[in-house]
Amino acid sequence: MKETWQQRYSLQSNISEVEMDSLTEIIKGRKSVRTFDGNPISEQHLNAIENYVKSISNPFGVPVEFVLLDAAEHGLSSPVLSGERLYVAGKVEKKPYADVAFGYSFEQLVLYAWSLGIGTVWIGGTMKRELFEAAAGVKAGEMMPCISPLGYPASKKSVKEALMRKGVGADSRISGSKLFFREKWGEPYTPDDEMAEILELVRWAPSAVNKQPWRIIFKDGKYHFYEKKDRGFGGEATGDLQKLDVGIALCHFVMGLEEKGKQAEVTICDPKIEIPNDAEYVASVTIKS
Repeated sequence: MKETWQQRYSLQSNISEVEMDSLTEIIKGRKSVRTFDGNPISEQHLNAIENYVKSISNPFGVPVEFVLLDAAEHGLSSPVLSGERLYVAGKVEKKPYADVAFGYSFEQLVLYAWSLGIGTVWIGGTMKRELFEAAAGVKAGEMMPCISPLGYPASKKSVKEALMRKGVGADSRISGSKLFFREKWGEPYTPDDEMAEILELVRWAPSAVNKQPWRIIFKDGKYHFYEKKDRGFGGEATGDLQKLDVGIALCHFVMGLEEKGKQAEVTICDPKIEIPNDAEYVASVTIKS
């Protein structure tokens, strides 16, 4: 049996499950951080992160490689950040489901970092990509969809960061009735209390400019995940960034099930439900007690 997220956190952080925040606290407490205090990450936290990334996997069997990059050593920066000293880049082979797998895997690191008090923010565009790709050693046939700074949040956000958060509505989310359906697209799903808690974790997943492009249809005992597409979120260097967002949502769903003592079986088997032209099936989840 695979380790749960709680077991992985405890193993790498030397903290007990009693002392650990709940997944809800981690997910709802976590904010994108663009203003850092300028201090280096402690050796203990750095070792914990380096060990944790070795345990990260995804249901699609697509390996994601994480590379830690010293900002000063490689001359790396982003115009939307201040005070950062360390970055993490993710690399993945260009193949089917690479973007979904990347989102699923990278989000595990993002949430783990937050549990240690370390801030992150997903960055796919506001950087000199060629410098980051060279520093990360991205090879032909690979892509680096996103990077993130790693650091301790400053006590006060910069004016730029506050304006960016307000501009994308970072502290709000689409209502569940427009994200989660029963039997068919557009028919709201009313789950029991336990599933409502898990779907709330999905609803609060981060996404590019807060578009929340995931949709879920519950049918025949399975939760079918879809991408609701918008233009301008894909490219050769990044893959489909909205599929990456679906991977993040799927990660939250599976981790939420683990916290409830359940197992998730993720499969790719399109149920052929009628969907809009701008939507695409991604994966299905069966809950194993």
